[in-house]
Amino acid sequence: MLAAARVAVLATVLALSWQPAMAKRVAGASNLVTEDSYVNHDGVRVHKPIHAKSKPANATARCRDGSYSFSTHHRGTCSGHRGVAAWYR
Repeated sequence: MLAAARVAVLATVLALSWQPAMAKRVAGASNLVTEDSYVNHDGVRVHKPIHAKSKPANATARCRDGSYSFSTHHRGTCSGHRGVAAWYR
């Protein structure tokens, strides 16, 4: 019984730590500067994929999970977001 309780607590902790990143919603492009970003292999800071109601400015792809990517290279774009659904120019 103690082992089952530990498993339940661990599952809850993992679910709560994973959920905020996946559930992040962005109302518009105005707060992109304050959101998370990463440095790509060219040394350029790029905004991480976000969920939005419509295509944000500068989005380069729409991921299959509905998020938008700002990646500057095709390789790895939307990885962790079920791949690329559409590319934008």
